[in-house]
Amino acid sequence: MNTEIKHPIPPFNEETARLKVQMAEDAWNSKDPVKVSKAYTIDSEWRNRTQFINGRTEIIAFLTKKWNNERHYKLKKELWGFKNNRMAVRFEYEFQDNNDQWYRAYGNELWEFDENGLMQKRYASINDLKIEESDRRL
Repeated sequence: MNTEIKHPIPPFNEETARLKVQMAEDAWNSKDPVKVSKAYTIDSEWRNRTQFINGRTEIIAFLTKKWNNERHYKLKKELWGFKNNRMAVRFEYEFQDNNDQWYRAYGNELWEFDENGLMQKRYASINDLKIEESDRRL
């Protein structure tokens, strides 16, 4: 039996949906893979670009590698819509790769939460754009 609870829990209203998005943004900007993973179910399913990631252990490994390769990472998320236990979120983030090239990544995520407020599904579509450091917005 799952006893972990991550408030706010569904069904979401506009206030709790916006809070959930802000909490996700804050956690991801911490660049702490373990902290971020605790917002997801033990068996959470992800699609991130062309990768399929399953469960917290794989989430931690994925995020550790990501943030080792994406320096100066900064993320902004925006709620697009919600209903019951699902949300649609727009995001953009900027980072510098290990060759000192700056990027801005844009995308959309579809989120589904369990009854305890843990995300059980995350589907992310992401596009990268090379930018100059002077073009950074975040």
